[in-house]
Amino acid sequence: MIVEERIYTCHCAKAAQYVAMYEQEGLAIQRPILGHLVGYFTSEIGELNQVVHMWAYQDLADRARRRARLHADPAWRQYAAKVQPLVLTQQNKILVPAPFSPWADGPAYGAERQA
Repeated sequence: MIVEERIYTCHCAKAAQYVAMYEQEGLAIQRPILGHLVGYFTSEIGELNQVVHMWAYQDLADRARRRARLHADPAWRQYAAKVQPLVLTQQNKILVPAPFSPWADGPAYGAERQA
C-alpha cells in the first residue's frame, strides 16, 4: 500500500477558491476513479496558500492505472484547465507506511486498528 501526497501552492489568497471549486466539481470526478481519499487539507501555519491531498493506492501500478483513467476523462481535463491558473507550484510524494503504521496493511486495517 502507498499514499500519494500532493501539495499545491496557490497564488496568494486563492487556496479557498481552489478548494471550493474542487468541492463543487473536481471531487465528484476524481473520487470514483482514484478510489480512496485519505484526506484533503489547507495550510494555516507555516507556508500558506497550500492545498494538500492524499490518496491511497495498492501499489505504483494501481496508481498509474487510476491516474491514466483520470487524465483520459474529458470532464477532468476541462475541470483541471479551470483551476490551473490558481496554482503556482505543485509537489508530489509517494509515501510508504512503516511496518508498524496503522496504514501498513492498507486503509481498512488502519480504520480497524483505530476502533
